[in-house]
Amino acid sequence: MTRTRDPIFIVLMASIAILAAVFTSQYGFGLRPCELCLFQRVPYGVVILLALLGLGLRLDAKLSALLLGACALAFAVGGGLAFYHVGVEQHWWAGPTSCTGGLGTVHSVEDLAALLSKPINIPQCDKVAWSLFGVSMAGYNVLASLVLAGFSALAAKRLTGPT
Repeated sequence: MTRTRDPIFIVLMASIAILAAVFTSQYGFGLRPCELCLFQRVPYGVVILLALLGLGLRLDAKLSALLLGACALAFAVGGGLAFYHVGVEQHWWAGPTSCTGGLGTVHSVEDLAALLSKPINIPQCDKVAWSLFGVSMAGYNVLASLVLAGFSALAAKRLTGPT
C-alpha cells in the first residue's frame, strides 16, 4: 500500500464490512429491510465501486484526493438518508407513505385495487426492527456514515497537501 492507496483501501474495507453486517442481519437473522433501509445501502455500493476503480487504476495523489472527495460525498448522502430514517422512526416527521403504513391517495377504484394488491407484510420504515442501547440500525448508520465521510474528506485534504 502507498500513501494514496491506504485511505481508499480503508473506505473499501469499511464499506464491505458494513454491507456484510447488513446482509448478515437480513439473511442470517431475518431482519427484513424497509424501503429506507434499502436506500441507505446504495452509498456504500457507490463507495465500493469508486474504491475498486481507484485501487485498480493506481491513481496519483490529486486523483486519489478527488476520488476520496467523491467517497466523502457519498457517505454524507448516506448519513443524510440515515438521519431522515431516524427521524421517521422517532416520528419527528412523516416518512414516505409507501413504507409507513399510510394509504396514500386513492382517487379511483383502480387506485384502491392497486393498493390492495400490494403485499401486506411489508417492513414499516417508522418501526424500529432492532436496536442496541436504544439506538436503531439507522442511528448507527448515521454515525458510521459521518465518521467515514469525515475520514474520507480528511484523507483527501492530506493528499492535496497544505493549502
